[in-house]
Amino acid sequence: MDTLIPEICRLLNDTLSPEKAALASATDGLDRLSRFPHFPLSLLAVATGGDSQGLRLAAAAYLKNFVRSCMDDDPQSLELQRFRNQLAQALLQAEPAVLKVLVEVFRLIVVKNFVKENTWPELVPDLTLVIQRSNLIIQNKNAQWSTLNALTVLQTILRPFQYFLNPKVRNESVPVQLEIIAKDILVPLQATFHDFVNKTLSFQDQEQSKLEEIILIICKCMYFSVRSYMPSALGPILPSFCHDLFRILDSLSLDGASDDGSLLRLKIAKRGLVIFSALVTRHRKHVDRLIPSVVDCAFKIAKQSGNTCSSKTVKVMQNLDCISERIISLAFDVISHILESGPGWRVVSPHFSSLLDNAIFPALVLNQKDTLEWDEDAEEYIRKNLPSDIDEISGWAEDLFTARKSAINLLGVIATSKFEYVYLVNLLSQLEGTVYLQGPRIATATTKRKKADKSKGKQQESSIGELLVIPFLSKFPMPYHGDKASSKIVHNYYGVLMAYGGLQDFLRERNSEYTTTLVRNRVLPLYSSCPFVPYLVATANWIVGELASCLPQAMSSDVYDSLIKALTMPDINGINCYPVRASAAGAIIRLLENEYVPPDWLSVLQVVVNQIANGEKNESSFLFHLLGTAVEAGQDIISAHIPMLISSVVGAIVNHIPPIPDPWPQVVERGFAALATITKSWEASSAGEALEHDDRKWESSQAVVARTFATLLYQAWAVSVQSIDSADRSTSPPPSCLDDTSTLLGLILKFATKMNEIEELKIPELLAVWSDLISDWHGWEEMEDLAVFDCIQEAVNLQRRCDSTNFLLKRISSRVSPGVDQSIIEGVSAFVTKGIMAYPSATWRACSCVHELLHVPSFSFQMQGVKQSIIASFTRAAFSHFKDLRNKPNGLWKPLLLVISSCYILCPEIVEQVLDQDEDNGFMIVACGLAHVSSRSFGPGISSMSEIKLAVITLEKFVERLVAFPLEDGNKVLQDCLVSLMEAFLHLKEVEEKEAEESDSEDIDDEYSDEEISDNEDSEDDDLEETQEDFLDRYAKAADELSEIVGGDIEDGVQDLQLGPVDEIDVREQILSLIRRHHQVLLKGQALSSGLIQQILDAFPECTPLLQVHRQSQPGHS
Repeated sequence: MDTLIPEICRLLNDTLSPEKAALASATDGLDRLSRFPHFPLSLLAVATGGDSQGLRLAAAAYLKNFVRSCMDDDPQSLELQRFRNQLAQALLQAEPAVLKVLVEVFRLIVVKNFVKENTWPELVPDLTLVIQRSNLIIQNKNAQWSTLNALTVLQTILRPFQYFLNPKVRNESVPVQLEIIAKDILVPLQATFHDFVNKTLSFQDQEQSKLEEIILIICKCMYFSVRSYMPSALGPILPSFCHDLFRILDSLSLDGASDDGSLLRLKIAKRGLVIFSALVTRHRKHVDRLIPSVVDCAFKIAKQSGNTCSSKTVKVMQNLDCISERIISLAFDVISHILESGPGWRVVSPHFSSLLDNAIFPALVLNQKDTLEWDEDAEEYIRKNLPSDIDEISGWAEDLFTARKSAINLLGVIATSKFEYVYLVNLLSQLEGTVYLQGPRIATATTKRKKADKSKGKQQESSIGELLVIPFLSKFPMPYHGDKASSKIVHNYYGVLMAYGGLQDFLRERNSEYTTTLVRNRVLPLYSSCPFVPYLVATANWIVGELASCLPQAMSSDVYDSLIKALTMPDINGINCYPVRASAAGAIIRLLENEYVPPDWLSVLQVVVNQIANGEKNESSFLFHLLGTAVEAGQDIISAHIPMLISSVVGAIVNHIPPIPDPWPQVVERGFAALATITKSWEASSAGEALEHDDRKWESSQAVVARTFATLLYQAWAVSVQSIDSADRSTSPPPSCLDDTSTLLGLILKFATKMNEIEELKIPELLAVWSDLISDWHGWEEMEDLAVFDCIQEAVNLQRRCDSTNFLLKRISSRVSPGVDQSIIEGVSAFVTKGIMAYPSATWRACSCVHELLHVPSFSFQMQGVKQSIIASFTRAAFSHFKDLRNKPNGLWKPLLLVISSCYILCPEIVEQVLDQDEDNGFMIVACGLAHVSSRSFGPGISSMSEIKLAVITLEKFVERLVAFPLEDGNKVLQDCLVSLMEAFLHLKEVEEKEAEESDSEDIDDEYSDEEISDNEDSEDDDLEETQEDFLDRYAKAADELSEIVGGDIEDGVQDLQLGPVDEIDVREQILSLIRRHHQVLLKGQALSSGLIQQILDAFPECTPLLQVHRQSQPGHS
């Protein structure tokens, strides 16, 4: 081992060199040394004892990658026993920077050896001794072991246990390893935890940060232990542990007066609240007696929500603002979780009024931080306060958990909570007199009871929302024209609006009149009374969107008039009104998605189109999204106007396309996405109308749209289109929006039916650029890839309609490989080849495309090289993917093997050359696999007529090949292929007969099935309530199903393959000829069963003398 260390040090130092040659040489040298058995131990020695920190970090990083790549190999290749023990010892003494990297190495081994396999029994006892003898535990600075490092190791061991190890098992028991850790380490640590908390709260010195770091790690260890499971040893120590957390949380001050030294304390507080949430939601029976203390603690923190908004906090505490916000947010969440249980409701309900006054509402009101974010970062303001589906969530996850969001959620939980009559007196004592909403009367529980007293034996319930929340909010008056944005009345009403936005569940339980009155009296007047306070208008927009599922259709005219007014609102007195316009667009989208349609579609669309034409780039982005949603929602009503809309959208997109082909800006991408959505909706609605009415107007509209799209794509890809015939490919369009541009190109291809249309729309030029772009595609995502596959199908269909053009074979200069010409079909085939190797559904689609591409174009003699190259690529990809899956039969076997079959029928020599490159005899692997898939016992096997026919033809050729050129150990494969060939041929005859029978009975009346469906629907009304056992069972089954998706069984459907000239082959004659020529060899074994022989005799009576001899030779035949 010592002999490797100097060389490893030299090579690692070379990896830090800026010279590429030295870096490449060092990488190759390390790869060479990695074959030695002592290599990981030598790396570990360098990581802990290297001359410089840079060298130590480089060794630790290389060790992490090396161990990750070797985890699935034979454990002895790493000398596992010795290595893992030395790694654990190194962790206990490593410096912090190196420790952070080595912990990742340790985690890989712990998950495999300790958590999953439980083959490291000495780990916990050894770690227990180390912790007991570490420096801070025995209070000796010169101790051998570091407490911080030892607890970091413990945290790494416990981290995997935060999730259920086997989610498929209902009521999974606590793992034995976790029980041991809890009993031997966590329980004894409680005394240390209590002592360290006392010291931290009593005085401040240089040791405080070390102690707080230890406290934080212990909190993390406890959280990982109880997040899913509850070890039996932890139950008795929970009260003591939680009381220490209460003391830490009570010591917090979030008024902005803290400094950087309080960061660890804040992290401890945050972790403590997360622990409370886990205990309350997962293990309530263990903490029932602690609930009142938890509520008091969370309430004290929640009341500080106003403090985080002070000017001092905004200006001075930017680095702590996020975690302070998160702490208050968690405090609200803890109260919400407690409130959802019966005992918790009884504890929290007496505090409802105080919660509203002192915690929830102060977190909702407008504050200086809001106005600063509005002015300096409008997108951030919208993301935090007016979230919608327009923009994808980005940025730090912690930023999304604001105190305001959690307060709104808690308010919603309070509003929908029900109370029984026995608690009514206590709750009414918190209110003074009877309160009313400005509009609908808010009935007390007594009046509600008189109205709904239908069952005297049942206790009556009422909602806290109508008793307390709505009356509380109604006491804040609505601002009017004279009120400035900085006034208290505006700030408070902002909080009222935020509160309304969280009451959708409560309002959904009320009648439509209640919601109508609330929105008419407290929301919609803001659009006319406070147009100069954009903060309120933007929030009103958001509320309307949040209440989309509660709004009655009768007030749609007023709602849409208000939102359109906001959508077109200009900037006011130097205040940017972008959030107003963006939130209005988001609200309209929410309304449309909830089928809340406008009374006048055209006026809404016209406003949106005008805004797109006149708006800025960032606003056009969300307007494009809005337009696409509107067209999708109203496609049947506005389909006749879509060509005009498309023309306007195309004009706006062209204005934003940059002259230099850099990545397109977001506005262009959103524009293409809107066009794709509009196109799909238009085709879905208008095509049906054209078929129903034989409307020539549809064809005319399609021609206009196709020309518009062709012009747009030509301009978007102008640089490449113009340089197709030139050698200069230094500039090219970016691979942006390939899914959406493929949708547009697909419509162009679908429209073209004549030669002049192909030339007029410049289809060969557009396809040339498009095929070049997709040939270099790497971002495989199902929703994006689907449009590309659909466009390939449309290109194939066009080639069939206009076969004489053979445009798929047009050669262009490749953008991917400058100076090399390639045809359109080569670019498309490169994409399909990668698709064969991608995720399961892409593999299915790509394999289907292979059969289309192989048989559509007419390859000339000069293009035979292209044909052979494509076939070799398809075969190589399909065989590689099949070989990866061959040890686990699944649904992907069929499409992969049928691709190889199609290739083999066309170019058997090329396919055999590819298969012969495999050291395990690729031909035998494929032949055995196809025989297995074609067998009637394989499921899901071949089933459509084209699939069976392709398999039969290929198996016949495989049998011919194995008879003519016998291979070592090939006799078994030959017999399997022969049996599967005969079974598949008989299967083909059955399918042909079945399809013939079905074609003769297409006019059968199906009224009976309709009645049966109706009966089934009626029987679904009596669904039983799901019990907890049913819930756990359902989720266990769901976990089991999710684990099977990776096998490729998600698309085990029937494929109707395009076989081209192969479809004309007379299968029966080929098999008959095979039997006649090679019956002596084929029938020499005992592969054919007696039943199969009889079926073959029925299918081939001409072979009766040959097969009878074989049948009589079988044992047991009389």
